[in-house]
Amino acid sequence: MKNKEFRNMIIIGAAFTTLVTVFSAVFSGLIPAVTVLVTGLVLMAVYIFYTNKRYKDIGKLNDYLVRVLEDNEDNELLDQEEGELSILKTNIYKTTSTLKYQKELISDDKKNLAAAIADISHQLKTPLTSMMVMNDLLVDEQDESKRCEFLQTQSSQLNRMNWLIQTLLKLSKLDAGTIVLKKEDVSSIELIKEAVKPFGIQFEIRNIRFKSDVSDITVRCDKNWTVEAIQNIIKNCIEHMDDGGELSVSTVDTNIYTQLTVKDTGCGIAVEDIPHIFERFYKGKNAGKDSVGIGLALSKSIIEGEQGEISVESTEGVGTKFIIRFYKTLI
Repeated sequence: MKNKEFRNMIIIGAAFTTLVTVFSAVFSGLIPAVTVLVTGLVLMAVYIFYTNKRYKDIGKLNDYLVRVLEDNEDNELLDQEEGELSILKTNIYKTTSTLKYQKELISDDKKNLAAAIADISHQLKTPLTSMMVMNDLLVDEQDESKRCEFLQTQSSQLNRMNWLIQTLLKLSKLDAGTIVLKKEDVSSIELIKEAVKPFGIQFEIRNIRFKSDVSDITVRCDKNWTVEAIQNIIKNCIEHMDDGGELSVSTVDTNIYTQLTVKDTGCGIAVEDIPHIFERFYKGKNAGKDSVGIGLALSKSIIEGEQGEISVESTEGVGTKFIIRFYKTLI
């Protein structure tokens, strides 16, 4: 009776039943009046019963939503009955389940963001500390050769910081979806030529043999971003190779996909590191001292952004093979 609409309906029903009963008694006699009264009371009782039941169910829905807001959600909402109220229950449950899932995603994103900030802070702190020390030494250093050495070290650290910041910005833009990867037909020979070009001097200085088995096939991708992805892979291979090693690139074309394979004769990747090799800031046991752990993560984001796939096969002491596939149709 606390509900205003419910009270009004009871009052209207009672008044209407009383009025009809009185008219029946005056014009039709006692028996019809009693019949009308009993019928009215039965209809009111049925109405009260089912209305009360509905309000109780609505009250349960309200209690459920309160528990959701208090993070005490349970799964007691659903039932097997039919009707509009059951449909409402199902939709409310779907909504709360979706909100719970989104909340978990946000919570995970916050944890990942905190971890990423800590990693970035650590990666920037090392070169900054080194530069601060070098700067203090430069103030009092009189030896010109030493000053040049300190300046070269600072330049190297600045380049490292610049690369780190630029790579992080690219990853952030890819994550946010602000970068549109355009699909275009690119010659695989041209693609590999562009990707390998910056490493020519390193190949010569370190006596690394470069072997190309690239067929003149068409790769549908965003040329500039794909070149960057391949360059990060080649950079990773070079960092894990001894002087005199071999780096090879090959292609395979099928009806389903176009495949690029980059293979090295480096130290390889430990078995336990392979599942994590594309994770951001992950550094395996064979990682170099200057490794940051985001180059391969960027490559993966780029390739997957083009609906492609990247995987790795490696044997410690033998070498590593990176496999990139660009699918011709979405699967």
